[in-house]
Amino acid sequence: MLAFEYIFVYTLYINIFLINSYEASMLKDPVIQLSKFKDIDINVPFFNDLKNSYSEFTSWFSKKRDETVFVTYDNDNNLIGFMYLKIENGPIVDISPSLNDKKVLKVGTFKIEAHGTKLSDRYIKKIFDMAIANSIKYVYVTVFEKHEKLIKRLCEYGFIKYGEKITDNGREEVFLKNFVTQNNNIYLDYPVVNVQDNNIWLLGIYPEYHTKLFPDSALRTENHILNQLINDVTPANSIKKIYIARMQGMEQISRNDVVVIYRTAEKGKSAEYSSVATSICIVDKNKSINSFKNIDEFLDYSKYSIFSEKELKIEFANKNNYVIKMTYNVALDKRITRHDLIEKANIDREAYAGLMQMTKEQFKRICELGGVSEGLIIY
Repeated sequence: MLAFEYIFVYTLYINIFLINSYEASMLKDPVIQLSKFKDIDINVPFFNDLKNSYSEFTSWFSKKRDETVFVTYDNDNNLIGFMYLKIENGPIVDISPSLNDKKVLKVGTFKIEAHGTKLSDRYIKKIFDMAIANSIKYVYVTVFEKHEKLIKRLCEYGFIKYGEKITDNGREEVFLKNFVTQNNNIYLDYPVVNVQDNNIWLLGIYPEYHTKLFPDSALRTENHILNQLINDVTPANSIKKIYIARMQGMEQISRNDVVVIYRTAEKGKSAEYSSVATSICIVDKNKSINSFKNIDEFLDYSKYSIFSEKELKIEFANKNNYVIKMTYNVALDKRITRHDLIEKANIDREAYAGLMQMTKEQFKRICELGGVSEGLIIY
């Protein structure tokens, strides 16, 4: 009983800690939003490089006036991010070699002017989200060789050099993301989840913080919360997550382990039908606070967290903490209630859902109940 009380109290503390940091981050992090081409000023300096690189850019932009595009503005309302995605029917013959799949996703225009890597990661997540939503196995992008930082970022998440595209504008390299071929690397294979020979965990998060941390996994009953949030926040919609806690058993979590996010019961409601499994993540690393040589190493490692530097320093002082870095891979299409987890996925009713190890069969059943695309899971 004492162990359970310890976990419960600390989890409550962590959740309060998370949300305070989250609300602070909302004030300073640029957001990704959808916009019509016609509502974007093509004459701003942001587009100068694109105009110089593509002679037809201005006329192309005008033709797209009623289509949608992802954009980001900084706090001074300067455009710093722009991405246009287009679903195409194959074969794609204007690249060499041609791409023969029936349906592919093209990253038509992609430019970011921002320091660091968080914003580019969030844009890349948008690419994968659209591909998954449309059951697309291949994504390609054409890019000039000079854009080294963008190429490096794409390659980190599994894009590989595929070929070239030659036009009057010059030679562009073609990079392809293939959701079929696996590399046994959680970033190169993202968002595919490989559970072969890996442990699987159920991790509980309170409802008042769940939506803010995993907005893609929000319940329909939580839509009012989403409406109060800005469209995109670094800690919420990023691929990488940092989780810091000292719950009993955390030392057992290892690299490549799979984590099922479990939203606990709403206040005043029965856990039987308001507690739900919502998302799937993969562990990159699980490190004890004691493994960091100094505070600077810890701060650098935790740069993808939603915590402020001041809060991270507080956590560094507690030597019982563990720091889990993980990827946010799947939002379940159908949320699974505690009742169904017990009755249909054979989860032990008496087990503590704050942190609980599951079998592969239980996880497989969760994926089936959650409507997860078969192509996203490797057993």
